[in-house]
Amino acid sequence: MEDSFEALIASYIATKVGVVENFIELSLSKHLISNLLMLHQNKLLVPAGIGNVQKLQQNQLVRNDIIYWLDRKNNNIYENEFLTQIEAFISYLNESCYAGITGYEFHYSLYEKGAFYRKHLDQFQDNSSRQFSLISYLNCEWEIADGGELCIYQENNIQKISPTNGKTIFFKSNELVHEVLTTQKQRLSITGWLKR
Repeated sequence: MEDSFEALIASYIATKVGVVENFIELSLSKHLISNLLMLHQNKLLVPAGIGNVQKLQQNQLVRNDIIYWLDRKNNNIYENEFLTQIEAFISYLNESCYAGITGYEFHYSLYEKGAFYRKHLDQFQDNSSRQFSLISYLNCEWEIADGGELCIYQENNIQKISPTNGKTIFFKSNELVHEVLTTQKQRLSITGWLKR
């Protein structure tokens, strides 16, 4: 597990965008996919908003995915296994990089065919608690024609990252403008933020 943590941090330091292929093991990934699809079937996902709790808005022209917040109180063993891995990563990040992370929040995110999330930053204007963004993808047999790439904008570089199963992305929440390009089929992920 620490090898994937180190690889994620090393690629972040090198390029400002950490990418690692197998942050989530295949067996856990399969269970998370099944759980997310069951929640969706039971109509427990809700339209995602933009802005924080005080200023939350629904704007389908900006973002049209649906989400479900992960919480240990859900008593789902697979969600809790994922959160335990996140806690281990936070401990490793704090010990190796003195990041000062003290909390986190994560949700499932499901994009139906034709869905997108336009350019944005992950940190709110009036709340700087989100320090790092972390996205883990849950899409088996994803092909380039399926679209749905995470598009990250840096000064002289546009990076497109395909949302293939098990891949995890890590970057500073207040630094990089990014968007989810229109997906051509259902696209699944767990998205969250490391906070202080």
